[in-house]
Amino acid sequence: MCGIVGYIGPNRATDFLLEGLRRLEYRGYDSAGVVTFEEGGGLAVTKTTGRIEKLASALQATPHDGTLGIGHTRWATHGPANDANAHPHLGGDRVLALVHNGVIENYQVLRQKLTERGYVFKSDTDTEAVAHLISFELDQLLAGGIIDGLPDGDDPHRVLVEALRVATSQLRGTYGLAVVFRDYPNVILASRLGSPLVIGVGDGEHFIASDGSPLAGHTDRIVYLADHEIAVVSAGAIRVLGRDSALVTHSVEQLEIDASQVELGGFPHFMLKEIFEQPETIRNAMRGRLDREQATAVFGGLNLEPRQLRSIDRMVLTACGTSWHAAMVAEYMIEEFARLPVEVEYASELRYRNPPMSPLTLLLAITQSGETIDTLAALREMKRKGHRSLAICNVVGSTIAREADGGVYLHAGPEIGVASTKAFTSQCVVLALIALHLGRLRHLSYEAGLRIIDELEALAASVEKALETNDMARHVAGRYAGCDNFLYLGRQYNFPTALEGALKLKEISYIHAEGYPAAEMKHGPIALVDEHTPSVFIVPQGAVYEKVLANMEEIRARGGPVIAIVDEDDERASQIADEVIRVPHVADYLQPIVTAIPLQLLAYHIAVLRGCDVDKPRNLAKSVTVE
Repeated sequence: MCGIVGYIGPNRATDFLLEGLRRLEYRGYDSAGVVTFEEGGGLAVTKTTGRIEKLASALQATPHDGTLGIGHTRWATHGPANDANAHPHLGGDRVLALVHNGVIENYQVLRQKLTERGYVFKSDTDTEAVAHLISFELDQLLAGGIIDGLPDGDDPHRVLVEALRVATSQLRGTYGLAVVFRDYPNVILASRLGSPLVIGVGDGEHFIASDGSPLAGHTDRIVYLADHEIAVVSAGAIRVLGRDSALVTHSVEQLEIDASQVELGGFPHFMLKEIFEQPETIRNAMRGRLDREQATAVFGGLNLEPRQLRSIDRMVLTACGTSWHAAMVAEYMIEEFARLPVEVEYASELRYRNPPMSPLTLLLAITQSGETIDTLAALREMKRKGHRSLAICNVVGSTIAREADGGVYLHAGPEIGVASTKAFTSQCVVLALIALHLGRLRHLSYEAGLRIIDELEALAASVEKALETNDMARHVAGRYAGCDNFLYLGRQYNFPTALEGALKLKEISYIHAEGYPAAEMKHGPIALVDEHTPSVFIVPQGAVYEKVLANMEEIRARGGPVIAIVDEDDERASQIADEVIRVPHVADYLQPIVTAIPLQLLAYHIAVLRGCDVDKPRNLAKSVTVE
C-alpha cells in the first residue's frame, strides 16, 4: 500500500520520481505528489488526486528542476482522496517535507498536542502530525544549541537524525518515512518500522523506494533498511544508524530485478503478461530443487536439520488472500504426503489468537511480498512464543524473509498486477516441494517420491498447454460478462481453486463471486441459483469426479448456467455444462495449478469487457502493509 521514491544526485529528481511512481502504481493509490529542493525557492511541492499522468501534466506546467526530491502514491487510510490529503506533507513553517507509508495509531493525540503548540493542520491525515512533530523536535534541538555544541568535524546532520529519532520514538503504529529539509539541501533521511524501504546505490547518486522495482535499470545494488534504522542519504554516501543513533554496518546486496521485468513487453496488461509467464516461473520455482537420486526435494535455506523436521508434530500455515488459498492447497498435500496434521490460519486472526500449540509445532508463513503486515505480525507472535518458523515469499530481502528462521524464495520475478497470478501457482509448486521433502523424511516411499518428481517436471508443459484456453476463456467471458453474480465450486484440491477463482473475478471485475466446496451448495448457496448466475465448476477427473458431476446436474436442473473446467479428454461433463474449458490431465495435487490458468484468464477477459482497470483495481493494494 502506498509507494515511496526518492532521488539525490546530479540529475533532475522528477525524472526518476515520476518513473518510479509509475512502477509503484501496482501497490494501489488514489493520489500522488512530489517535493524537490529548488535553488532560491526552498521546497517545491506538487500533488494531485488521480493517476500519475495527472501529476506528470502538472509538473509539465510547473517544472521542478531540483536534483533532490521525494515522491509518493497514496492509498487513503485517514481522510478522503483529495489534494490536501495527498503526500508530501509539510512540517512547521515549510522547514521540511515528508512522505509516509503506514498508519500512525496515536496521531489524534499528537495532533491535539501540536495544535496546542500553535501548529496548523491542513489535512485529515495521520501523516501531517508526523511532519509537524519532527519540525517541533528539530526546533527544540536547535533552540537548545545542539548544533553549536557539535565538535569540529562532527556530523552536520546529527541534529536532523536526532529530531527524527525522538519524533519516531513517540509514534505508535507503522511507518516508512522519507524526509527532506529546507535548510539542508544535500540530504534525505529515511526510516522505517513495519513498512519496507530500500536504498539504491548509484555512482554519485542514490535512490529510495518502497521496493526494488523503481530501481531496475538505474542500479543493481541495494541496501535493505531494517526496523528502527535511520538512513542518512546524500549523493555520495549512505550512512545507516541504529535505534541508539550508533552507526550500523550495512550490507549492499544484488538487486534481482531487471528493467524488462517491470515493463509490459507487448502485453496490454501486466496481469496477462504474468499469466503467460507461469510456465517459466514454475520452472524457476523447481530449478535446482529436485533430487532424483534421493527422490526428494532439496532446499538451501530451510535452516532446519532433518531430525528437527522429523520431530514436528503439527504445522500451522498462515497467510492472507491468494496466499491463504495456496496454504489450503498445501494442507491437502502435506497431510497426504507427510501424514502430518496441518491447520491453515488467516494471519489477521492468528496474530490476535492464543491457540494451543505444542513446542513441536512449525509455523509456515506464506506471502508474495514478504511485507504483509498481518502475516509479519503472526510470524513475530509465534516466534515470540518459541515456535520455529519458515517462510515462503517472492521478494528477496523482504522483512518476513529476514525474520523467519528459514524459508524458500519463489523466484517468480516481480508481480506488478494487483491480482496475484504467477505468485499463486509458484507458491503451490514450492509447497508441493515442501510436502515431498517432508514426506520423504517420514514414510513416503522412494518410488512414490520419484513419481512425484516426474509429475512435477512435466508440470510446466501442462501449464503451457492450459494457456491455450485463452481463446475459449475469452469466448465464455463474452457470454457472461454482464452477469452480476458467480458461484465457483470444486472439491478436495479444487475447493481452494474455487476460492481463488472467485477472488480473481471479484478483485478485477467487481462482480460478486463466491467459492464453495461443491457438496456444500445444497446447504444454502443453491438458493442463489437462477438463469443469471453462472456456476463455474472445477471438475477434472479424480476421486470425487462422479460426485461433482451430480452437483452440476443439480445446478442445471434449476436453470443455472454451468461453466466447467475439465480434463481435455472428458466427454461426460460436456453433456451437462453449457460451456466447457479443457485443460491437460495432471495428478490431483497439481490440479489447482493447471485449473487456475483458465480461471485467471476468465476473470481477466470479463474485467476487460466490463471496462475495468485490470492492473489497478479500485480500492485494492498489492502489498497490504497497514492493518
